[in-house]
Amino acid sequence: MRWADSAREAWKSGSVTSSYSHPRPDEVARVTSEAAELLEVLWGRASTAPVSASQIRVLFILEHSDGINLRMLAEALGSTPPSTSRLCDRLQAVGFVERAPSASSRRELRLHLSRHGRTFLAELRARREAALESVLEQMPVTKRTALLEGLEAFCAAASAEIHEGDEASDARSA
Repeated sequence: MRWADSAREAWKSGSVTSSYSHPRPDEVARVTSEAAELLEVLWGRASTAPVSASQIRVLFILEHSDGINLRMLAEALGSTPPSTSRLCDRLQAVGFVERAPSASSRRELRLHLSRHGRTFLAELRARREAALESVLEQMPVTKRTALLEGLEAFCAAASAEIHEGDEASDARSA
């Protein structure tokens, strides 16, 4: 039985207690991984996306790094420029991405999220949030509060680690 199934049964039966007064990071990592998998299922149900998960990642990156070039996007994806270029071709074909020549180099193209792409992301987020709301409404208020506090702390720690990794990568490439 998966953890989510056993947790659901424990919650239904009222046997959920705060036995996790000092959880180990590996225990929390396991439960967080399970939660991420469940989020993927919920988000998959909420998605009427005409694009793949990889293409959605491209859109998120462009939203936060507007005007990056193909090489930088490929690095952010952990992919190759030819594969990334094909992803962008498909996104451009549906009107989510625009390519524009760089002001500094005629050979380089800058990638931008189109207005249509921004609208798509806003609608996708709204559908995902609605799917999450229906789950969160089933939770007791105290548990939702604890979840919110925990997620805020997680986001802060993850952001700090990501930025440390970016700084280390920048130092290596300098």
